[in-house]
Amino acid sequence: MKQIFLAGYFFISLCVPVFAQKKETKIPDTPAPQAKESREANRVLNIDYSITVSNEVTIRGQKVPYKVTTGSIPVWDEEGKAIAGVCYNYYERSDISDRSSRPLVISFNGGPGTPSVWMQIGYTGPRVLKIDDEGYPVQPYGMKDNPHSILDVADIVYVDPVNTGFSRKVSKDIAGDKFFGVNADIKYLAEWIATFVSRNKRWASPKYLIGESYGTTRVSGLALELQNSQWMYLNGVILVSPTDLGIQRGEVLDAVLALPYFAATAWYHKKLPADLQQKDLTDMLPEVEAYTVNEYLPAVAKGSSLDENKRKEVAAKLARYSGLPEKTILDNNLQVSVNLFWKELLRDKGYTVGRLDSRYLGIDKKNAGESPDYNAELTSWLHSFTPAINMYIRDELGYKTDLKYNMFGNVYPWDNKNNHTAENLRQAMAQNPNLHLLVQSGYFDGACDYFNAKYNMWQMDPAGKLKDRMSWEGYRSGHMMYLRKEDLATSNQHLRDFILRTIPKAGQGAKY
Repeated sequence: MKQIFLAGYFFISLCVPVFAQKKETKIPDTPAPQAKESREANRVLNIDYSITVSNEVTIRGQKVPYKVTTGSIPVWDEEGKAIAGVCYNYYERSDISDRSSRPLVISFNGGPGTPSVWMQIGYTGPRVLKIDDEGYPVQPYGMKDNPHSILDVADIVYVDPVNTGFSRKVSKDIAGDKFFGVNADIKYLAEWIATFVSRNKRWASPKYLIGESYGTTRVSGLALELQNSQWMYLNGVILVSPTDLGIQRGEVLDAVLALPYFAATAWYHKKLPADLQQKDLTDMLPEVEAYTVNEYLPAVAKGSSLDENKRKEVAAKLARYSGLPEKTILDNNLQVSVNLFWKELLRDKGYTVGRLDSRYLGIDKKNAGESPDYNAELTSWLHSFTPAINMYIRDELGYKTDLKYNMFGNVYPWDNKNNHTAENLRQAMAQNPNLHLLVQSGYFDGACDYFNAKYNMWQMDPAGKLKDRMSWEGYRSGHMMYLRKEDLATSNQHLRDFILRTIPKAGQGAKY
């Protein structure tokens, strides 16, 4: 399974919010003589600034008043010099007087060069973008209330790492290796989280990290870094569409573990034999999972020593489960790449299937080839998310800046060496009896597929000593399972249940 590294462009122009606003207060028009001065101010980085607005949302039939603070907090180097500003959106339920027992969820997305936009306005926040029930863009663009947000049970801060969203280094001369790498990213963000928690008086609160995609690598490492370097202990870590977390697979395992995802996608597009197609998805997949581990993996491991009759038997079984032609499987030595699968599955119909969500269809210039021309799902998501986040932060939240909001920022070269984040998370859980893990996966995610997420859990805890504190949930959508209306409700409820279940009773000791 490959981690998701999505490149973008780096803009040196720096941002600063100029006006603070309460929701009920109109921002005055800028007088003409000061217009030039205002424009110049918008290009000056203010790394320590915030504004707050108030609002109300109905969640599960209950009115929930809240305030949202949008701002930036500095990152400092070893000598106490500010080297970057990390922007955030902090949602607090405003009818709570005592926050000592109020959970705080700290939210990251991935890339590693993307901001927290995806989960903020797609998943857990009180305002979400307007899309159709299956997650496709609609116009006019805009926002609506999220009746499933977890804000009723927890406050949430969405964090944009350096060079994502509006977050930036203070100068282009600051070395990128202070931020852009598995361990550098974890180190500076742990310091930033400690500053945020102190400023907002949240040390007493139960704390949770949630990460999506590369954000799962980030929060898995942060769980141990926060314990060891900031002495901050968590109650939960939530991994949404996890990466490999540094657990090495190799070419053979990469190919083999993708089979259950192939079967799920083929089922969705009605490419399976009738006896499998008539089964419900979750009734069909256990058979494929068992075959993957018990028969497919040993067969591929044998390589050229595999008997020819057995090779043909395996190819026939793989064709049955994947919806691919038997010849294609034999031509690829029983190991079909995900790129070829996305291109081949619906080649006869003139379509490719999406990488991050294989429900989405693409159209290539040529039917021939071994991989799609583009990621059909990603272009769809950028179509809907980009206008919505700019309208929301700039207009609704009143954050005034001329800076471009980086949906994909330049964080390259990214140092991926010494990625031991699965082991980091295991150590954090072993050292902290209160720390629990929830994993959420979409069945149709081909980049961070659901069976690899299960494999992570098996290999992270091979002795099974922590499995009573680990749980996994699957959804009938892709990488961003919450974009499908039905899964938005279900996945948020799973988060809500997890948070409420993992808060210890008052006075309960953290011990084995």
